[in-house]
Amino acid sequence: MEKLSHCIDINPYKLNENVFKLLDVKWMLITAGTPEHFNTMTASWGGLGVLWNKSVVTIYIRPQRYTYKFVEENPSFNISFYDKKYKPALNFCGSKSGRDYNKIKETGLTPVVTPKGNITFQESYLSIDCTKIYADDIKSDGFIDKSIIEKVYPTKDFHRFFIGEIIGCYLNEGNIEK
Repeated sequence: MEKLSHCIDINPYKLNENVFKLLDVKWMLITAGTPEHFNTMTASWGGLGVLWNKSVVTIYIRPQRYTYKFVEENPSFNISFYDKKYKPALNFCGSKSGRDYNKIKETGLTPVVTPKGNITFQESYLSIDCTKIYADDIKSDGFIDKSIIEKVYPTKDFHRFFIGEIIGCYLNEGNIEK
């Protein structure tokens, strides 16, 4: 597998992105595993911020998702963002399971290895490597607004959240839509 190219390593504090648009409008791919065996999924729930004096990313994955096992079993993961022309690829990665489909073949995305050894895709314009530092499950007794449980979790398949310390942030200006 090729290495990520044409990217600059950037301090996360230098990003000029609106986090709400990144997650809710553009979506992200969460990718984990090794060059020999990895999976990716689309997500729009998450966060970027500061916790415990560290720059962090928080991701949420339901246990039945195929990518869950890859994030659970590996010490790190990558999140990546794309311009709107890749929305069909992200839609595919969010609606089809890697158990049943070869997402790389179906989407045409090019998997590459980041400088920190994680998997991302050459087509991304922003890619962030994270080392897991905390994980826990969302629990029903933690909800103050109990209506969310019936609306979002009618089968009680609560997400696990993973907090990762940002260890690499890469910007590929050539992939940013003008």
